[in-house]
Amino acid sequence: MSISVPAHSITGILTALLNASDGTSDGKLSLDEMVAAFGNRAFGILYLLFGLPNCFPMPPGIPVLCGVVVIVVSVQMLMGQEMLVLPRWLGKRRVDRALLARVVDKALRPLQALERVSRERYLGMSSGLVRRAIGLAGCALGVALMAPIPIFGGIPAGIAVTILGLALAQRDGALIAFGVAIATPVALTVTSAMLFALFQGAAAMF
Repeated sequence: MSISVPAHSITGILTALLNASDGTSDGKLSLDEMVAAFGNRAFGILYLLFGLPNCFPMPPGIPVLCGVVVIVVSVQMLMGQEMLVLPRWLGKRRVDRALLARVVDKALRPLQALERVSRERYLGMSSGLVRRAIGLAGCALGVALMAPIPIFGGIPAGIAVTILGLALAQRDGALIAFGVAIATPVALTVTSAMLFALFQGAAAMF
């Protein structure tokens, strides 16, 4: 069953989605339900929703799932899609509502603070060409999220994906520029350095 949420602030949308009842008893949400709830802001809010968990230390498995979702969303932006349509194998995947609620609750205050300083501006930065650049950055960050770095490995890419998600959802051109030109290269550099150090340490043991 599709879930309807009010179209106002991002935190309001997320809170309403997680508190809504869709008639199921397993306490889970499908990704298709999320996309339907987010409407034309689905690209940005899915980035946000699957970037946020990785801003904190996470057990193995969660960054991989988040990376897959980020890559699928990014590929659709690269293809110039106006509305997000997930492949069936991913759209039907169900995510625990309580886990998402804990992540959103933990990030609520910083997210609200970012929302207060982010606004619709420099709309040229949300053009088709720029969206493709975001898609390219998202693909690289999605791969970085799946890097085999325990616990803390997803944090740099998670922060960059979250910034891009907020920028997209708010149509904030200044934040888009920051996310693509600064946050993404920094995240990829830090992730590469962590991988290098990990492999160096592993090689030293043999």
